[in-house]
Amino acid sequence: MKPSRVRSALSLLSRPTAQVPVIPSPIPFVPDVATFLKLIGRGLSQHTAKFPTWEALFSLTSPQLKELGIEPPRTRRYLIHWRDNYKLGRFGPGGDIKHVQDGKAKLAVEEIETGPLDVVRRVVNIPLDKNIEDVPEQDKVKVDGYIVQGTGVAGPYALPMKGAKAAIVAATEGMWEEKRGRKIDGGERRRAEAQREAMGFI
Repeated sequence: MKPSRVRSALSLLSRPTAQVPVIPSPIPFVPDVATFLKLIGRGLSQHTAKFPTWEALFSLTSPQLKELGIEPPRTRRYLIHWRDNYKLGRFGPGGDIKHVQDGKAKLAVEEIETGPLDVVRRVVNIPLDKNIEDVPEQDKVKVDGYIVQGTGVAGPYALPMKGAKAAIVAATEGMWEEKRGRKIDGGERRRAEAQREAMGFI
């Protein structure tokens, strides 16, 4: 990172603001700025060097982000939107994963006997280098958004592990990205008018 960029972001942080921003803590699946920007997509990874610290990422206002060169305005709005989501605990896939190593997490199928002939199966997160039978119950983490399908794990960005009832989920570019809505009838402002034209009202 260029020293000038670091000084720029830090100088913006040093300016007095109306209120002290809430800085959320990193989570295992999102340990740093680079991972956060990679997950939310829309090319924001290219701006990683502009945020020297986690605090800078969550502190800078929209005008300050503009000074750093985060353009166009919709990109700033999208970043702020995801910052707010994160602060509220609204994560994308993998947000409730606890065991992560080098950006990768292991999801395994746990089988629980509930009766002589009854077995309940669920997906749990376990340490990457462990087998399900070797993990204490308190270290098995239930995760949302992933299900047991056949003998394996199915869900967003889950890659089956060969020869195991498990899958790997890795932090991937755009994994949490909210896709832009496609333009219809020439854009939002033209939509109602164009539809009325098509119906013969104009």
